[in-house]
Amino acid sequence: MVETSIAIGLPEGTYGSLAARSGMASKIGIAVGRGVIDADYTGEVKVILCNHGKGDCVFKAGDRIAQLIIEKVPNADGLEVDDLETPERGKSGFG
Repeated sequence: MVETSIAIGLPEGTYGSLAARSGMASKIGIAVGRGVIDADYTGEVKVILCNHGKGDCVFKAGDRIAQLIIEKVPNADGLEVDDLETPERGKSGFG
């Protein structure tokens, strides 16, 4: 987990998600562990990095290690039902 010394305030009705930078992912094998930053969180943003590369990585202040994606939270009402219709693919998932 990499500390960023950055705190953010997101608008109500949004959330933030951290994503990998394509160069770090493709060149040295660094992946970002995805998570959600809620709009009411104002603490320090920390980035979970996973090294899938062959060598050690050292990061210094100012390095671009992730990118923040801010998305709107859709306003949808849930509906409780007794049964779900069985779709064509059935219960099979993951391919």
